[in-house]
Amino acid sequence: MRVSFERTGGFAGISKKTIVDTETLPPNEAATLPRLVEVADLFRLPELITSPNQESDRFQYKLTVEDNGKQHTVTVSESALPGTLRPLIEWFQTVAQKR
Repeated sequence: MRVSFERTGGFAGISKKTIVDTETLPPNEAATLPRLVEVADLFRLPELITSPNQESDRFQYKLTVEDNGKQHTVTVSESALPGTLRPLIEWFQTVAQKR
């Protein structure tokens, strides 16, 4: 599984992008990532999730997952983040800080 994570926006407007592949992750992280994608039900989420109340200085997240020949991209604003997706976003923010 290969996942691209990009965070844009925020007060400073700094963009962060991280690409991870389970083939190159440590074993514990390689096992965690697919579980988080499954819990988020990412392949069934719409491509764009926005909030009716757009707030400036909020983050926007873009995730692209490639797994077993399937690919799906989800772009979600921080204010509309579904609870099922939050653990995956938090995991990526932790991974992005390490890189």
